[in-house]
Amino acid sequence: MTEALNPHALNLHALLSLSGHELDDLFLRSPAGAYPHGRAEGLFLLMPGTPGGPLMARLLGLAWRGKEFDAEAGTMVNRVLPIGIRAVPARVRQESSRFDGKPCHVLDYSRTSLIAGKVRDEIREIAPGLYLGLVYWRGLRVGRFALRFHGAA
Repeated sequence: MTEALNPHALNLHALLSLSGHELDDLFLRSPAGAYPHGRAEGLFLLMPGTPGGPLMARLLGLAWRGKEFDAEAGTMVNRVLPIGIRAVPARVRQESSRFDGKPCHVLDYSRTSLIAGKVRDEIREIAPGLYLGLVYWRGLRVGRFALRFHGAA
C-alpha cells in the first residue's frame, strides 16, 4: 500500500490505517528531513492497521499530546495531559538510525529525564511537516508515533 501513497496526501490520521510493515517501509524510504522546530501534535501508532488502532490512539492521546522542539537549543519537550503540560525533555541531534543505519533525528532522554532515561525516539519526515517516529526502550523497538507540526498539511 505504501508504494501508492502520495506523501502530500498523507496526514496524521491516515497513518492509523497502515500496517506495521507499511509504516516501517515508509520510515525506511524517508529522509531525516528538516530539523524539527515548533509545536507538533502527536499520535501514538499502536496496533497499526487494526480496528483497535484508532481507539488506542484516542485513549493514549488523553495522556500524550505531542512534542515541542527548539531547533536553536537542540531540545524537545513532550506535552502531556489534555492541557498540554510540558514534561519529559530530551536532547535532539541527527545521527544514524538503529533501524537501518541511515540519518534520522534522535530524541535522546538519557541525560534529561529520570522517567524516560532509557528511551530513544527516532523520527523522519515522511511528508511536509509530518514525521514518523520509532520508540526504543533499552535498545528494543517498542512502538511508533507520528508528529504533525502546526501549519503543516
